[in-house]
Amino acid sequence: MKIAFDFGITNTDIACDHNGEISYFSFPSEDVNFDFIEKLIKLLNLDINIIRAIAVTGGKSSDLADSYKDIPIIKINEIMAIGYGAKELYKIADPNFIVVSCGTGTACVACINNEFEHLGGISVGGGTLQGLSNILTGISDSKKIDELALQGARGNLDAFIGDVVNDIGSLNADVTASNFSKARFNTNFKDVDVESSLSNMIGEIIGTVSYLNALLIGVRKIYFIGKVSLLESVKDGIDKRLELANIQGKYDGMRGFGNVIGAIAYLNANT
Repeated sequence: MKIAFDFGITNTDIACDHNGEISYFSFPSEDVNFDFIEKLIKLLNLDINIIRAIAVTGGKSSDLADSYKDIPIIKINEIMAIGYGAKELYKIADPNFIVVSCGTGTACVACINNEFEHLGGISVGGGTLQGLSNILTGISDSKKIDELALQGARGNLDAFIGDVVNDIGSLNADVTASNFSKARFNTNFKDVDVESSLSNMIGEIIGTVSYLNALLIGVRKIYFIGKVSLLESVKDGIDKRLELANIQGKYDGMRGFGNVIGAIAYLNANT
């Protein structure tokens, strides 16, 4: 058996490969140390005697020792895990592509001639969504935020192009002109509208950064991984921005485990 851990700010994801059959799990993150790893192994009822290798990525996993109870610890750079994750998940054969990891923050990684490169990242992501939602509505659970956002009308808070001008170039009237700007004078809105506007804004920010990076290296597809991209209200905001640049977003159903998929793929390819 081989195991991979992705230590995120919010969640720690685990992939267990037992003779080619891979299972995935997720737990709230704690301090990255061997006590936490042992706790997770016990929670999963795994026999430590049959574990042949452990891959770790994310957080401060690079600070861990190189072995644990005689099991080798393979440390994987997070950029490598993101790149490997997209390549494995989407079965990408193209030597040039972009993957965007949507977690507590957001990271953009390019594969150029089969070499992974960190294009950069932004501090806006799921942590921003949960934190601002907690301030504005008292709700911090991401699934609840998404549920409410899909019921809301962000037009009660967001100004659209059609609200302020007749046209701007090729932009449609329903493109966002200014997030939350109607809140300056409109008090007739509900929490569901706040969640709708907030989730869309997070998605639009991620989408804008994503398509600018895609244009930078000349690709027309972006592969998404990370749990924040599973939130439908955020994904809608991402796609609205990608459409402006005629960029296609790709979303696999297992993308929430993208980083740990990359870690276990790297481990299997190199041990």
